Amino acid sequence: MKALFIRQPGDAIVDSIPEPTTANDHLLLRVRLVGLCGSDLNSFRGKNPLVSFPRIPGHEIAATIVEGSRSNPQLASGVNVTMSPYTSCGKCASCRRNRPNACQFNQTLGVQRDGAMTEFITMPAEKLYPSKLSLKELCLVEPLSVGFHSVARGRVTKDDTVVVFGCGGVGLGAISGSNFAGARTIGVDIDDGKLALARKAGATETINSRSQNVHESLRDLTNGLGPDVVIEAIGSPETFCMAVEEAGFTGRVVYIGYVKQLVSYETRLFVQKELDILGSRNALPEDFRRVISMLEAGRFPVEEAVSSVVPLEQVPEALREWDTNPSQFSKIMVNVS
Repeated sequence: MKALFIRQPGDAIVDSIPEPTTANDHLLLRVRLVGLCGSDLNSFRGKNPLVSFPRIPGHEIAATIVEGSRSNPQLASGVNVTMSPYTSCGKCASCRRNRPNACQFNQTLGVQRDGAMTEFITMPAEKLYPSKLSLKELCLVEPLSVGFHSVARGRVTKDDTVVVFGCGGVGLGAISGSNFAGARTIGVDIDDGKLALARKAGATETINSRSQNVHESLRDLTNGLGPDVVIEAIGSPETFCMAVEEAGFTGRVVYIGYVKQLVSYETRLFVQKELDILGSRNALPEDFRRVISMLEAGRFPVEEAVSSVVPLEQVPEALREWDTNPSQFSKIMVNVS
């Protein structure tokens, strides 16, 4: 069967590998669509420190069950599913606190282990989420769930005003998750196209930080109080600091992205505002289920969020084009079957 390999930074090819065999509670799946995200681009660029080469990427997945479960009729042959691409050890501090999304020894598909950019894979039954959603919708569940998890970490309610820095794929998940929780949601980005998509995903207001003063705009929009929750989905030193500066007193700051260089803070604000400062990593089963419910309710602009769908054979070229012109792409999906 065919698979996409990143052999080394800047070098991707389609090659043949043996078909997988099932064992234990694993089910055989035909991969249908795989989404490419920023971590895949960083793997291609050689900037993902968690990846060794060669590596088969792919962790945003829509697939069809080939060999169904004998014990679970919802996972019968022919059923379309999405899946959680993470592992958990069950023994580390995170797992003991029932937060396996932050497992100390997690191995994500396509990152620490080979992913789904291939014709067939096997997965444990407990990692699968069946649904009647379209394949495109199923392929969007995992990236949206990361944003939904940040909303859960921020304890967002309908009474909150939430600002999301960054309206890329993960930021859109946070915006749609905040909107699904009933909160007033403000999207911030430098790209008008992304801001327009953010409004379709549930942002009630948007701010272009290139042409507008973010501080003044947020003060105007919140009657001088500042937002209740700030979700940082970019990972830059400027927005890391801005999140703390703009959060209202006793507000919550949630970081999804991370910055590779040191960040200097005015730590007085941590204490003076009595902020809750939280990290957000991956997603939990309840986040996947909430995203599926949101998509089943038709509350996300699926077609507008996907910039292109390419066949497996064209992925090396697509990665090179994305690397050269990253602003020209939002979500690339790969038609594997």
